[in-house]
Amino acid sequence: MAEDQFKQPMNTGAREWDAQTYDEVSDPQFEWGMEVLERLELRGDETVVDAGAGSGRVTEQLVERLPEGRVIAVDGSAAMIEKAKERLGGSADYLVSDLVALALPEPVDIVFSTATFHWIPDHDRLFRQMRRVLRPGGRLVAQCGGKGNVARHTEAVAAVAADPEYGQHLSDSKALWNFASPEETEPRLDAAGFTGVRCWLQPKPVEPSCPLEFISTVTLGPILDQLPEEKRQPFAEAVLAEHGEPFVLDYVRLNIEADAAQD
Repeated sequence: MAEDQFKQPMNTGAREWDAQTYDEVSDPQFEWGMEVLERLELRGDETVVDAGAGSGRVTEQLVERLPEGRVIAVDGSAAMIEKAKERLGGSADYLVSDLVALALPEPVDIVFSTATFHWIPDHDRLFRQMRRVLRPGGRLVAQCGGKGNVARHTEAVAAVAADPEYGQHLSDSKALWNFASPEETEPRLDAAGFTGVRCWLQPKPVEPSCPLEFISTVTLGPILDQLPEEKRQPFAEAVLAEHGEPFVLDYVRLNIEADAAQD
């Protein structure tokens, strides 16, 4: 299995997650989300879509900043939405939906998203859909994996997947992630109907406290889903061994800010 196989868009669509474990190990994603949330200037009465709300950790903080507003928590995983409901109860609305097919009864003021867009293969389609759900003048504020994200991890995954023990189950696999650069993203946003576009990369290396649980849940899910149950943990352990010590994930985040063009 070639390393490039893990660098091209993956046509899997939304998938299910282990929401409980993600909730327990996703401190890095929560911290990044809080940084993005701090950039999100709010009056407190807006309607905001949290696009890729996950287990609701960042969503909860968003709700607190909107005492007179409304939060719509959207995720492609029903398990994630159920976990978010456990945390937030009736303080938010909920929708299980693939973001590229997101449909709302009326446009919203802001689309907010963290740690999600890199799971979506077609960013042109994604940004067109985000524009459709925004009112004219509405804002898109997001962060996801960007160019160069977890490059060493990609190499380790490809090396282990090349072992025939695992490769026989993964021969039809496509890439895990879509890590775009600012230079690729800005014209896509322009073409989708956004103005005032600003994109930039930010290195965010992470040394997870529970490496096996972290990669099994956060990064390797689509691969492990294709393996027989008895081979899933050995695969993840082999990826960790391929990395060596200390285990550091070289995360690079793509930040996105843009305004929906006036009609």
